[in-house]
Amino acid sequence: MKAGHGLADVRQLRQSSHALLLIPIVLIVVITAVDQLVPADIHLGPLLVIAPAITASFAGPRTTTLIGLLTVAAQAYIGWHFGVLFTRNVVVQILALAVLSALVVFFCVMRERHRRELAQVRSVAEAAQHGLLWPLPERMGTLRIACLYLAAEDEAQIGGDLYAATRVPGGVRIMIGDVRGKGLSAIGESALLLGAFREAAHRHATLPDLAATLEQSVVRYLADFEPPAEAGERFATTLLLEIPDDDNTVRMISCGHPPPLLLSPGNGLTVPGLTPAPPLGITEKGPEAYTIDVTSFEPGDTLLLYTDGVIEARDPEGRFYPFEARAAQWDNAGPESLVHHIKRDLLAHTRGRLDDDAALVALHREPDSHRRHRHGRVVHASGFGHAS
Repeated sequence: MKAGHGLADVRQLRQSSHALLLIPIVLIVVITAVDQLVPADIHLGPLLVIAPAITASFAGPRTTTLIGLLTVAAQAYIGWHFGVLFTRNVVVQILALAVLSALVVFFCVMRERHRRELAQVRSVAEAAQHGLLWPLPERMGTLRIACLYLAAEDEAQIGGDLYAATRVPGGVRIMIGDVRGKGLSAIGESALLLGAFREAAHRHATLPDLAATLEQSVVRYLADFEPPAEAGERFATTLLLEIPDDDNTVRMISCGHPPPLLLSPGNGLTVPGLTPAPPLGITEKGPEAYTIDVTSFEPGDTLLLYTDGVIEARDPEGRFYPFEARAAQWDNAGPESLVHHIKRDLLAHTRGRLDDDAALVALHREPDSHRRHRHGRVVHASGFGHAS
């Protein structure tokens, strides 16, 4: 199906180009014909240069060259028709048309070269971005997952927002975060935090230990790479979650990150209370500085994680996006539909322009009848056990 759509798009593009090609050809014919009808002291031949200039806007160098040759031939025909082909004035007009057409073709060649270079750079950037921010699996443990990333920077797919999830014995650990700044300037710190989480999530039994390890990684990174002009101004807000398979709760640690929304069919929307710690990178802290907040997460519920790019998005009149009110409208939707509805609604609110990166992760706990058996066990409320 995808191949069929691709071929159809190519055919449609070619048909469109062929239709547009009629415009410069008709111009050449009309200017040539009218020049023969107007009084002899009026010369319309120089207007023929419009034809190759228009062609360059939608066609390549070869087609533009062909139209340029037709304009020169049309100017020569006008001179021959009036019997003045070899006069100084007509020869200069023909040469001028040839030179201007050649310049149009030259700029068309340079544009195509830059376009190919941009396409190559874009493909490399996209590969690097996809390698950094891995797409989350649709299912993990007892969860169905859907995610969304909207980058504020043009031509970018990721920036300062991040999310990651990993399967550990007994459940799932998830992180969502927001590095100060946006676009490519924040990718380095995002890469460090994502890599540290993917490695440390399997090494530490408790969320406070995991949070302290991430703090140490960010502090070390900033000590080595933070610009002197931004000393003390670089940090990352994060929300760490621990969702056991066999306990209908979720354990969370917030490092300056906004709390998730809990959507329960029949009960509407609630906002779990959190005891936030300072963002990562402010000052190095030990595990004792972090408080675990536990809230109910029943089968059929959906947790909606987000970054501040969502709640701080504004419309052209400066009004904030009413995130909680809009999300509550879709409390019965699945994670994929929920993310789709919010994306469409958010872009409509902002007229398609975001001032900051925005990320969403929807976590839906499957009903008991849909759960699959998973190995691993929970040993206590503060962390996961490690299966031997």
